[in-house]
Amino acid sequence: MDSNLVLIVITSYFALLFLISWLTSRNISQDTFFTGDRQSPWFLVAFGMIGASLSGVTFISVPGEVGNSNFNYFQVVMGYTLGYFVIAKVLLPLYYRLNLVSIYAYLEERFGFWSYKTGAFFFILSRTLGSSIRVFLVAGVLQLILFDQWGIPFWVSVLITVSLIWLYTHRGGIKTVVWTDTLQTFFMLAAVLVSIYLIGQDLGILTISEYVSTVAADSRSEIFNWNWQSGQNFFKQFVSGAFITIVMTGLDQDMMQKNLTCKNIGDAQKNMFWFTIILVFVNLLFLSLGVLLYLYAETHGIAIPTRTDDLYPLLATTEFTAFAGVVFVLGITAAAYSSADSTLTALTTSYCYDFLEIEKKYPKNEQIKLRKKVHLAFTALMFVVILMFRWINDQSVINAVFVIAGYTYGPLLGLYAFGLFTKYQVKDRFVPYLAIVAPIVTFAISQNSEKLLWGYKFGFEALILNGLLMFLGLYLIRKK
Repeated sequence: MDSNLVLIVITSYFALLFLISWLTSRNISQDTFFTGDRQSPWFLVAFGMIGASLSGVTFISVPGEVGNSNFNYFQVVMGYTLGYFVIAKVLLPLYYRLNLVSIYAYLEERFGFWSYKTGAFFFILSRTLGSSIRVFLVAGVLQLILFDQWGIPFWVSVLITVSLIWLYTHRGGIKTVVWTDTLQTFFMLAAVLVSIYLIGQDLGILTISEYVSTVAADSRSEIFNWNWQSGQNFFKQFVSGAFITIVMTGLDQDMMQKNLTCKNIGDAQKNMFWFTIILVFVNLLFLSLGVLLYLYAETHGIAIPTRTDDLYPLLATTEFTAFAGVVFVLGITAAAYSSADSTLTALTTSYCYDFLEIEKKYPKNEQIKLRKKVHLAFTALMFVVILMFRWINDQSVINAVFVIAGYTYGPLLGLYAFGLFTKYQVKDRFVPYLAIVAPIVTFAISQNSEKLLWGYKFGFEALILNGLLMFLGLYLIRKK
């Protein structure tokens, strides 16, 4: 693709984000940044959450992964629906009843000071690592198709992009993010639909039914895996998908902060219901695109890249039309930054409420200045972590960090499960130690599970073991 065209597209995209930021940050109060004044339309939140849920990694990886594991990922998506039901019926009513801004304040009310700080800390750790990696992986694609051709170093391009995110979110906060996420979701879905349409035209597919039959006839569209020893086994994937959703959405300040901007619990539950339906169909689109990408490459004799993650970017930027390439650039940019902008807002909210106790300890005139400093500090931290991954420059290490980030949600799962499903109090001062021990023991078991458990290999369900160990630890330190 022509680098000048890519630059014009990205510049126009950010100009549109700044326009939205200006429109949404007029006549705002201090609470607007954190709660959006609880006036967000539920349907807007539902659509925008798609972009926040499907990161740039999903945008690139899911279509490519079809070549390795067929449609097995859809087993996880099926589990998501159960997880979102639990969120809508159990967690959202709790958060609205307590009128929370930070969802981790529940842990202080239920257990005490140290449980509260432990939950908030593990969220900040998880989101800082996870979002930085997502931006890093997508920034690498943009570096390849744009910034390298302009001779701009990686650190400069990342500094520019995180600075732009800071600029359009530092005033309106979550109110701005709700609207920008909607725009970003639109561009992401547009990229997928345009790619599917153009590949179909090239392969002679003319109707929706032909698209469906072409994908269904391909062996890569096989969904179910019943091999119990495989990490792709249906029951492992389904149950893991449910728990992943509960912890990475229901126990995640980033995702829940959007839900809590709705006017009331009824609107928030409608948002979750429609969001779930849309998400299922969107994931089917990504998987179907994967089959079509492989068919396109095979038809035209194009070698499949060693890293399947590179398949979609390769075809979109070198084989498809210029229009398709432009839409792809918009889609991947939207996928990356819809995750980063909401994460910066959520990290700022969590730190201000959970550690600085901004509402209790600071007068109104100081709260805005302090919040802006925290927001800027997390922007700088994300920049540093992204460069750290660039310096490591080892894909296996990046994958390992994703796994480690997943482990950090286990203590949250155990804490909330123990709080919701038992009436016990705990010896609060021991909770931080349990939150460290549970992931370590989980890692040790998962690494040796094939020897210890007759060939059983852990996948995503290590999260469940992690949460269970935390739950058992809390039971052992309960007050009698």
